[in-house]
Amino acid sequence: MARPSQVVAFVFQFLRGSGIAVLGDSMAITATTTLLLSVFLAASMPRAEAAGESLHIELNRLEDRDDGCRVHLVLENASPRAYSSYRLDLVVFASDGIIARRVALEAAPLRASKTMVKEFELVGLACGRVGRILLNDVSACTSDAGESGDCVAGTRVSSRSSVGFVK
Repeated sequence: MARPSQVVAFVFQFLRGSGIAVLGDSMAITATTTLLLSVFLAASMPRAEAAGESLHIELNRLEDRDDGCRVHLVLENASPRAYSSYRLDLVVFASDGIIARRVALEAAPLRASKTMVKEFELVGLACGRVGRILLNDVSACTSDAGESGDCVAGTRVSSRSSVGFVK
């Protein structure tokens, strides 16, 4: 990773080679030089990448089954990390607000830069009785970079269903 001082030196060299006026330590600032400097500085800054910050879980739909309800989740891993374990601790609340079920779901493997669909069954619970689903925790979170810290904080949740999905 280049330090900002290295980037500034590179920009000065580039400007000298391009015929844009560079006078000692000062230079004629134009819109072009300002834009170039901004692009090079932004590219040189380190990017913070917390574990799982690029993971989005969407509650896509609930499907009535004879024996209960099938829940469809869409998991979008936009990060460059593959996950060998991503265990979700989900709490299902009934429409009256009472906890109806607690579910442990291993969502991995999750490949890097990939969107996947995961399903699970709520046997004995009709979809119409589900009020909301809580991402209570991510009890295991292991990527190709090793064991990760707080993956709940970096996971975004949403719902396309009338049932809420929160954390």
